[in-house]
Amino acid sequence: MHVDGHISRNPAEYIKMPKVFYDEARITGLSRTEMSALVCEGRASKPSEGALITMLALLGLRVTEACNVDIEDFQEYERDHRVLRMIGKGGKPATIPLPIPVARAMDAAAAGRSSGPLILRADGSRMTRRSADRVVKRLAKKAGIVKVISPHVLRHGYVTASLDAGIPLRDVQIMARHSDPRMTQRYDRARGNLDRHGNYVLASFLGGAA
Repeated sequence: MHVDGHISRNPAEYIKMPKVFYDEARITGLSRTEMSALVCEGRASKPSEGALITMLALLGLRVTEACNVDIEDFQEYERDHRVLRMIGKGGKPATIPLPIPVARAMDAAAAGRSSGPLILRADGSRMTRRSADRVVKRLAKKAGIVKVISPHVLRHGYVTASLDAGIPLRDVQIMARHSDPRMTQRYDRARGNLDRHGNYVLASFLGGAA
């Protein structure tokens, strides 16, 4: 309710959370092929849905952040880079550069409008988190993705795809706007704890004995 603006303060702000142990082997996002298929499916759909999928998958926005983007937020340039200016999690301002395909998808959703919410529902109102979740699930199904999916899975895919592309961990932390580097490292371990496991190196080193 606090994230959506229904209450002014978060009543859980000072609650100490219990330590959670993650099964990192099970924390898997979308593959590169699945991410590409979902982005293509989004862009083949309505412009607003294409912009939603593009911002989640290629900018790594949280679903509430994507729904809260206004057209005025991405009309500026900084050092020749077109940027999205927004307030992210925890009230932290962020300036995010927009690659040309992303800017085009967002411009298509704006449809000539100069102000107001970027992503609209069928009734013309701002898209909500629940509406966005339904859009993501529907388009994922059309793209042939059988995994359990939510908007956060696209953000997860954004981080792991960035790491797979060879972007340094510190840079990915900045991209994802993780305040704690351990969060980014968790994604890194989840993507590589099997593919890069030392058992394979040892078996290769020992050769016939393995």
